[in-house]
Amino acid sequence: MLTSYAGWRWNFFINVPVRAAMTVVIARVVPAYEPGETRARLDVPGAVLVTAGLMAAVFYFSQSPDWGWASGRTLPALAGSLALLALFAVNEQRVPSPLVPLAIFRNRNLSGANAAMAAVYAGNLGMFFLITLYLQLVEHYSAIGTGLAFLPVPVVMSPVAAQMRRLIARHGYRRYIILGPALVAAGMAWVCFLPVHGNYPLHLLPALLVMPVGFGMSYPSAYAAATAGVPARQAGLASGLINTAQQIGGAVGLAVISAVAASYTASLSRASGPQALTSGYDLAMAVAAGFTLLASVVAATVIRARPPGPVAPAEPAAAPELAQH
Repeated sequence: MLTSYAGWRWNFFINVPVRAAMTVVIARVVPAYEPGETRARLDVPGAVLVTAGLMAAVFYFSQSPDWGWASGRTLPALAGSLALLALFAVNEQRVPSPLVPLAIFRNRNLSGANAAMAAVYAGNLGMFFLITLYLQLVEHYSAIGTGLAFLPVPVVMSPVAAQMRRLIARHGYRRYIILGPALVAAGMAWVCFLPVHGNYPLHLLPALLVMPVGFGMSYPSAYAAATAGVPARQAGLASGLINTAQQIGGAVGLAVISAVAASYTASLSRASGPQALTSGYDLAMAVAAGFTLLASVVAATVIRARPPGPVAPAEPAAAPELAQH
């Protein structure tokens, strides 16, 4: 509605103050240090190195589809990213209070959940990007029409996610972090065959009913897997790591998937504009499904089952981020 009636810039005008308000609220509810409690020093060099390294990596993957993967303008960003992240790893082994103690990655479930989340979000952002382009550029939907077309996603995902706390407590998280991405990949496979003149109830709606069931399973179970068995003092770190994996996976996946779509479309010189676009989207959607299915493979081979029991509330950031994108 903002894009259609107020202008797309209003999305930022609304989004930024809301996020700022959330930050203030979080700062108010986080418990303060008790008198006499030792306060850990902030690892400023580590924070600078890892932030700069990840930004350089995102820049490389974002710009490479346009500038070239081995271009003289993008390779320095990749080299800089690798160097900065290597320096970050060295820094974390030397400082007394590291930002990310590297030993935490010895936890198989945490590492596996981070890898699975990155893969799921890589396919997720790519899928929403491709379907949005398909609806607006090929089927000529308006911005608000496209938003309404996606409405089944939050409507289905919300009740599924709401039940996951009870289901994980009863059955454990491993089966859901395997099954969830597999369902999402199945929905993506359905939209790998979009035609130029698509029929929404036939070609899109089934996928938009199946995928949110998988998303509703995937996110809570991934957060549960990442934080279960982690010491209480590292619970915040574990949650922060999986949020970072989510965002980096999404950025890298979106760059790769959009590059596949653009490259294949450009190669179809004899096809009409809409047909070439649709063919590129279909192939790129298959890549998105592959990313997502990789999450199930990681979960099945890396993550170990733990006895069912009480679980902490799932990190709520995933659902708003999904709806946002």
